[in-house]
Amino acid sequence: MSKFYARRRVSILAALSGLIASVAIFNAPTASAALPTPVSAATARTYLASLTVAAEDRTGYDRDLFPHWITQSGACNTREVVLKRDGTNVVQDSSCAATSGSWYSVYDGATWTAASDLDIDHLVPLAEAWDSGADSWTTSRRQSFANDLTRPQLIAVTDNVNQAKGDQDPATWMPSRTAYRCTYVRAWVQVKYYYGLSVDSAEKSALTNYLASC
Repeated sequence: MSKFYARRRVSILAALSGLIASVAIFNAPTASAALPTPVSAATARTYLASLTVAAEDRTGYDRDLFPHWITQSGACNTREVVLKRDGTNVVQDSSCAATSGSWYSVYDGATWTAASDLDIDHLVPLAEAWDSGADSWTTSRRQSFANDLTRPQLIAVTDNVNQAKGDQDPATWMPSRTAYRCTYVRAWVQVKYYYGLSVDSAEKSALTNYLASC
């Protein structure tokens, strides 16, 4: 084979490799802002070590004690802000409702094009917060917790996945996408630490084990 044809073959192979890489990028799930980046695994481990370990008590819990989906700006409530943040090419109407867009659910890897297929998950569920200290909070603090856009607490995910999670903690429920579990537990610990919430013994054990492999 002449040097000319050898160089030409290498050039063609390089071009094909670039094309394949480009196709892979376009076929991959589109990245979105998603929830604020949680603390590092090392920081999460430090936070976890400082959390109070206590049994949970759900006495008196009522979801309405956590006013949620409050107005954030203009006509947009918390749900609509998160849908816009977590989606790609999201179009909203005059009342801020998402009329089109694409959402990639990091919990299960599904992609949706209708906002009605998404729930906004409270990463640390409201009932879980109540069990671990929020029962003593003011209504104003519970409202801040339920609508927190600053901490990694709210995220748009597949609705039935969120419903299957319910109020479970990491001892009994984790995202089916193992690639997201490290992010999930880091966020969980950060939220609990910021709000001064306790963990039960099974929850702490699970978090410790997950963080050890992050």
